[in-house]
Amino acid sequence: MADARGSVSGNKSDHAVLFYGLSTCIWCKRTREFLEGEGVAFEYVYVDKLEGDERTAALEEIQRHNPSRNFPTIVIDGDQVIVGYKIDALKGALGLS
Repeated sequence: MADARGSVSGNKSDHAVLFYGLSTCIWCKRTREFLEGEGVAFEYVYVDKLEGDERTAALEEIQRHNPSRNFPTIVIDGDQVIVGYKIDALKGALGLS
């Protein structure tokens, strides 16, 4: 099981990618597997593994990008947001073929 927060190194680091997910969410798992399989470097946060103020702060940050707070929420370069398991959108946003 993954830690609550961390980073995944990859050979594709042209974009700052922040992945918010739940450790129990199959769509989060599939999205993370896609990113890793493509060699994308990213930071991740599993919100359900956070507690107290740290969890509250993470949920507030997600809500700033995604008012409905659905998962996974992927923030690219601090301003582009992709919500859900949307491989084509991720490919386009990250310049993957």
